[in-house]
Order: sequence, then C-alpha cells, then structure tokens
Amino acid sequence: MQNSKQILQESSDPALRPRDPDTEEPLAPSAEPGYYPGFNTLSQSAFWDDATRKVVTHRVEQPPPRNYFSLEEWTFWTCVFAHLIPQTDRTAERQIPIVAPLDRRLYLNQTSGYRYENMPQDRIAYRWGQEAINHEAQHRYGGDFLNLSHLQQDVILKFIHDGKPQAAKEIWKNMSVHRFWQMLMQDAIEAYYAHPWAWDEIGFGGPAYPRAYTRLERGEPEPWEVEEKRYEWLAPAFSVSDQIEVEEDPDALHHLESHQHRLHNSNSDNSQQKARRS
Repeated sequence: MQNSKQILQESSDPALRPRDPDTEEPLAPSAEPGYYPGFNTLSQSAFWDDATRKVVTHRVEQPPPRNYFSLEEWTFWTCVFAHLIPQTDRTAERQIPIVAPLDRRLYLNQTSGYRYENMPQDRIAYRWGQEAINHEAQHRYGGDFLNLSHLQQDVILKFIHDGKPQAAKEIWKNMSVHRFWQMLMQDAIEAYYAHPWAWDEIGFGGPAYPRAYTRLERGEPEPWEVEEKRYEWLAPAFSVSDQIEVEEDPDALHHLESHQHRLHNSNSDNSQQKARRS
C-alpha cells in the first residue's frame, strides 16, 4: 500500500506531467504554473487589513494538521484528490494541500447547512466512499485502490464520475453516486482555489478590501496584476480524459494500457540513450 510520500514521488513521474504539444515531451514542473508568470498574490498583503492578511497567510504557512482521518484514510484521499486536481505541473514544495482542509472540515463537522435526502452525513459519505472505491478496484482489478497503477486508478474514478460503478451496490443504494462525486469535487475545488498559490495560477488579484478594484469596465488587469500569457499543452500520456470512453469497449483499456506501456518504455529507452551519449 502506498503512503503519502510515495504518492508525492509518483506525482513527479514525467509520464504524468502535461506535455509540450510540439515535441510531446513532458513539461518541467514549475513553482508558479499557469498563465500569469511572475504574479504573486501575497506580494500585495500590505494592502489588506490585518484580519484578511492573517487568514490568507495562515493558509500557506500553517495548513491544518491531521485530526479526523486515520493515516490510512489520509493517504487514500490524498491519492484520490491527486487524480481529481492533478498537481504534477507543480514542484513538490508548491503543491497545494487539499486533504488537510477537508480533514479540518470533517473534524469540526462543518457542512453546507443542508443535506440531500439521498445522501448520508458527510463523515459517513467519505467512509462509505472509500469502501465503495476499494470495492470497485477489487471488482475490476483484484486489488485495493492504492495498489493499482495510476491509469487503473484513473479508470476506477471515471466509472464513479460517470455514475456507472459495478461493485458496492448496497452502498450506492443508500448514497447517490452523482451527489457523492459532486461532494468530492466541491471539497477539492474549494480547498484548491482558496489557496493563494492557486490565485497566482489563475491571475486572481486577491482580496479587494480595503484597496478595492478599479478596472472593472474592460476586463483589464489592475496595476499590480500581470497580463495573461497563454501556452499550449497536451494532457499527460498516462491519463484518462473525456476523449476516451473505456466502458463502451471492453478491450479499450487493454489497448490503452498496452500503448502507454510501450510509450513509457520508449521514453525510458530514449532517456537512457541520451544519458549514455552525454
């Protein structure tokens, strides 16, 4: 079974990074990914009030400790969220914690203030969800989720995303698979985009109080922001995207895995040849 350190090491695998569209080589991870190079939201903290500054800087300097999840559960959800919001384009020290804010939310039993009738309480939903994902992994590949390859994990999560699990029928009878996925994505997105490093990535100028924004009419950047600089990229070689519908063709996954296995071996051979020549 993987631990959090192994998951972090796996995320540095070049085969899991976005690729250059011309060479199809993996792009190097960056401390500041995104289309706004050099932008740093925290550099503007002097213009925020004390309460805002404390809240925002705390998210960077002191992520919540583990209080609710067991170590095994923490590791499991770290792996799941690494698929939902991949951060392989980021250097290891600049990856945004997602499980930590979720752990704090569940520890404090914080909710949205309502619950759908076909969903259990959030704490129960995460416990059942882990069981269901593991059952799906065992049903399809004969092993727990954490013991599968990255591609197989992607496929398992895609079946959950599509609302087409084949295992854990008793769990899904008592919990909506669609609402469960919606809860996962909401927690992932809220944790990721509440972090100042994600603001740098999307060019968000940070809290508007008390300075306020001034250029509201034509979508121009504020004086402290930077112009957008887009670049093209391809999805990682080892991923399942919405362009691949593996459940419609039982052989599709086999062909996909075989192709990517050959691609990975080819990349490894090329790297070794380059190393020998250098």
